[in-house]
Parts: sequence; structure tokens; C-alpha cells
Amino acid sequence: MEYDKDLRSIQEVRWLVARAVVAQKELARMSQEKVDSICAAIAEACAGQAERLAKMAVEETGFGIWQDKVLKNLLGSTMTWEAVRDMKTVGIIREDKVRRVIEVGVPMGVVAALIPSTNPTSTAMYKSIISLKAGNAIVISPHPNAKNCIIETAKVIADAAKKAGAPDGIVQCITLPTMEATDALLKNRSIGIILATGGEAMVRAAYSSGNPALGVGPGNGPAYIEKSADIKAAVRRILDSKTFDNGTICASEQSIITEKCIEQEVVDELKRQGGYFMTDAESAQLSRFILRANGTMNPKIVGKNAQTLADMAGIRIPEGTRVLISRQTRVGRDNPYSREKLCPILAFYVENGWEDACRRSIEILNNEGAGHTMTIHSEDESVIREFALQKPVSRLLVNTPGALGGVGATTGLLPALTLGCGSVGGSATSDNVSPLNLINIRRVAYGIRELDELRRMSPAPAPSGSPSVASAAERAAAAAGLQVSREDVEKITRAVLARLGM
Repeated sequence: MEYDKDLRSIQEVRWLVARAVVAQKELARMSQEKVDSICAAIAEACAGQAERLAKMAVEETGFGIWQDKVLKNLLGSTMTWEAVRDMKTVGIIREDKVRRVIEVGVPMGVVAALIPSTNPTSTAMYKSIISLKAGNAIVISPHPNAKNCIIETAKVIADAAKKAGAPDGIVQCITLPTMEATDALLKNRSIGIILATGGEAMVRAAYSSGNPALGVGPGNGPAYIEKSADIKAAVRRILDSKTFDNGTICASEQSIITEKCIEQEVVDELKRQGGYFMTDAESAQLSRFILRANGTMNPKIVGKNAQTLADMAGIRIPEGTRVLISRQTRVGRDNPYSREKLCPILAFYVENGWEDACRRSIEILNNEGAGHTMTIHSEDESVIREFALQKPVSRLLVNTPGALGGVGATTGLLPALTLGCGSVGGSATSDNVSPLNLINIRRVAYGIRELDELRRMSPAPAPSGSPSVASAAERAAAAAGLQVSREDVEKITRAVLARLGM
């Protein structure tokens, strides 16, 4: 019975969390070196199973390309580990000998990790490594549509951790995923922090659970091709990004904005590299499949290639088409092309100059995706800096593919599959989330001065009549080369103070 399944799933969560609490206390007693050896073993095991798990994910979900998911799995395992291995997270992590402050890393406890169906195996790997590196246990809540590949990934991780000396129960996964189970996990009082990657509703549920949470909002990043850009390279990067795993990374580009003066060059290059510009009628046909009736993205389009999308909408496209492109002039919640589309569909906007492109970018991001990511292709540093100052994003990527740049594969950003959106995006951080987001800092502060020293440091109050003000005014007049007597300065000062009621 479904009712029995719900109850069993809730009970499973209670057991998993209780076991994780015990395991985490044991892990917390281990040294940095021991914790690091466990994480290194996990990364190695995941890399060894990267291809098998990638194929499982595509077969189960129907999303993406398994060869690209192999690269994602390596990002979530070896690349993540290489980036965080030298971080101090256990015991004394920093000491300021001048200010006499010592910082101690304190694990948050048990991490509740929500795993999406778009990047299931790679996200499970990444969240496990950063959680254990920070001294935490992790309980994974899999998306029901990716349950089997996530459970298998968790098994690979748990087995590797145990062989490396980790306590039993340090990595666990819900095997009966239900909405009730996820709710029970989010609200369990023994959870230290929630790492929420998934749909908007799930992220909101995490933040309203009563437990600390780090959530990720939707991406809807525009890609701006500015007139100084290398157009051929810019188009290559955008199309490579939008077709990587069929666009399932939320940092991937969702629209292109370019300038009137280079419009034809950009259009010609997009066509040459596999972009197909739909007619107005074809755009209207496809638009009916992008959003569901409730205004959310249709899961049937997620991770599908251009030909599958065209077949779905009854559109004939040239052989070799990589991305479907729709010319747009309007942004709005009811315009699906100005929203997030986790598949090879791009909106195309043309503006008069960089100022108009800047305004259009902000309009798109405020429509959806505020706080997340956008890209700019330009050789003009002044324009790049203006975009950096004005855009409501946590990551402005320059001359790089959005999908791979946002997660730190082609940029110097920290490799991560949880990309914070900052307060503008309703997130508690704007970071590419790392182990440092999963520890508390305990500060040990030594006294460095006494009360009588503080009193000596305080400036003496000015006597009535404020001669100090008059003296300051006299010095200022002298510095300016003005011949003003002390009597004049005092007269002016008294007049100003009287005007101020002093």
C-alpha cells in the first residue's frame, strides 16, 4: 500500500539520521590526515566507476549524454577533491599571532543532501566529498526519477569510505524516496545543514524546514556577445556549453544577446556551427512544450537533443542541427524563451549597444535566475567591468562556456555542483559551495588590552565653547593661506554653534 510505503520511508529516514549522528561523532574525533585519506579514497573509487554510473544515469532518467556525464562525474570526484584537498577543516584551521585569535573548524553534524535528476551521480559524489572533508556525515535524498543510479553511487562512496577507515553510516542514502521521506529528513532536529539542489519548490521547502540550509535557485543566464568579441570563438563556446550533456547544467546559457552592428556576423556564425533559427511559427509550436500549465519547466524537454525537441514540436530541421534558436524581443514570466530551458534551446536578442544589452541582461535575470550566472564575450575590459558592477549575479563568466565555467571546470572558480545565488537569488551564500561552507568557526580570542588602556585611548571631551573646533578652523584657514585672526575664527565658530543650537 502507498500509505505503508510513506510510513516506511519516514521510518527509514529516522534510522538513517540516528545512525549518521553516531558515525559523525566518531569521524569528528579523527585527524585532518585521516579525514583526507577517506575523501581521497572516495574520489578514486568514484573516478573508477565514472563511466558505469554515467550510463546508469542516462538510462534511468533519459536526460543528457553519458559521455558528458562521465566528465561531470570526474568533476564531482577527482576535480573536486584536488580543489579542496589542502583546505584545513579539522581542528585549528587558522591562527593570527598578532591579533591573538585562533580559529577552530567545527563540523555542522549531519548533512541532508537533496540530489537532482539532471546531475544525479556527479552531485552525490561532490556533496559526499565536501561533507566528509568538513567532518560531517551525509544522508542523501535521491530524486525519485534517478533513484537507482543515486543509490548505486552512494554505495560506491560508502564502500570506499569504509575501506579507508570511515565509521559505518557516514554516507547513507534513502532507498524509499517519497515526498514524506524528504520532508522528514529536512525537518529532523538532528540535521546540521541542508544542501538543496533541485527545483524551486524543493529549495523553498529546505529554507522553510527550520534547519540551516544552502539552496540553489534556477539559472537563466544570458550570454552577451559584445562587438569587440572574437565572434567565432564566442559562438563555439556558447554552443559547446549549451549542448554539453544536452544543457542540463543550470549555469548553461539560456539566451544570446548581441549588438545590431555585429548581428549578421553572429547569425551567420551560429548557423555555420549548427544553430537553427526557427521561424515565428516554429517558435510558437515549440513554445507550447517548454512550460507546463503551472508555469514550471516541462520535464519532457530536459536533457533532450535538438532533433528530439524538433520532433516533439513537429518541426523539420536540417541534419546536424545542434541548438534551436528563437528570435525574441520581449521578456516575461509568460514567455518561455526568456525562462530557464535545460536543453539546447536559446533565445536571441539584438540590442543597439552595450548599454541596452546591459539593461536587457538585467531584465532577463530579474525575470528568472537572479543571483546565479551569466557570461560575456568581449575584449573590452571597461565593458566587462561595467557588467561586473551592475549584474545581479554571483558569477560573471568571461570568454568561456557558461556550463563548464560556472562549475569551475574551465575557470579558476572552485569546482562545485551547488552554485550559491546570494541574497538576491534567495540563497544563503553566493559561493561555489565548498567544505568551508559546511563548518562552523569557533574563535579563541586572547585579551590584548585592559580597560584602563581603552580609557587612555579615548579622546578627551572638548570643553564648553569648543576651543578645539576653533583651533581646527584656525589651522584649516592657515593651511588654505587665508589671513584670519583668532578672534574672527572664534566669532565664526560661536555663530555656527549657536545656529546648530549648541
